[in-house]
Amino acid sequence: MKKAGAPEHSNVFRKFLHRQESSIIIALVIYIIFVSFVNPTFISSGNIFNMFRSSGFSLIAITGMTLILITGGLDLSVGSVLALGGVVSGMVVQAGMPVFVAILAGMAMGALIGTINGTLVVKVNIPPLIVTLGMMYATRGLVAVITRGVPVYPLPKKFMNIEQLKLFGVVPTVVILAFFIAAIFHVVLNRTPFGRSVYAVGGNEEAARISGINTSRTKFNVYLITSVLSSLAGVMMAARLGSGESAAGTGFELTVICASIIGGTSVAGGRGTILGAILGGFFLEILTNSLTLMRISVYWQQLVVGTVLILAVMLDQYKRNYMLRQSLKTNITDSTSLGVSDK
Repeated sequence: MKKAGAPEHSNVFRKFLHRQESSIIIALVIYIIFVSFVNPTFISSGNIFNMFRSSGFSLIAITGMTLILITGGLDLSVGSVLALGGVVSGMVVQAGMPVFVAILAGMAMGALIGTINGTLVVKVNIPPLIVTLGMMYATRGLVAVITRGVPVYPLPKKFMNIEQLKLFGVVPTVVILAFFIAAIFHVVLNRTPFGRSVYAVGGNEEAARISGINTSRTKFNVYLITSVLSSLAGVMMAARLGSGESAAGTGFELTVICASIIGGTSVAGGRGTILGAILGGFFLEILTNSLTLMRISVYWQQLVVGTVLILAVMLDQYKRNYMLRQSLKTNITDSTSLGVSDK
């Protein structure tokens, strides 16, 4: 019985290792165990609650960024869009409009920026790096103009409640929202024609176009979705702070991109999962939180995060080369088998 069961366990483990999320899951488990021994405060209920709440805002945008990275694109404007969404929603609710109108107004600004990004990338054929870098500065400048550098404050309690209320008195609204959005797009990527087109565009855009996929529409939609989600994260952040801050989201784009790549999304496009990206977001939050608890300087924290990102990209490249070698070996073996059978 044991001998018969051994290969089965081995196959299960092998299948797990072949999953895109396997590396980040193993890294998370090992690091959590290590930090728990070094500083038991890390696993206290209060600290766990704070980590979930802090990561909720980035997790919303990470979902959208993952879609863009899978298509082989990039969006550097998400931090500025977050600030714009928070500021506009704050100004609308300050003007006496209902909370849901303020939320829609903030998200509408995100949709506007996403439409511009998508149009410039798809119709004008400007590289995504240039388009979104320019939009990052332009949107941040727009926020500065409409606020004149002054926070939109105070915001009414009814608006703040959309983030500060907790399910069962424990789970923050932003965490529930982040998981809900991630679950939806996990299904979309794996179960819908749109999800298949996202992977196809990132894998080989020309082949996808020849096979009948509307690659332009797919690329446009991922930029639109990402900007809308980033503005929603900005609305939730304004509700948490009770203020629309013009400086909100500074450096946010790098956090979101790092999290998605660390979670296994390929920088070359064509590979990635929502689950892996979300785990990457949690890993970054756990990393920075644990380093803070261990009283390690912020400057050293930046060095560690940068090193982890480089290692993640190196691992991604190694996996790609390994899979390519395995594919070539399989093809050679199949060809040899066919040749022998013909004889």
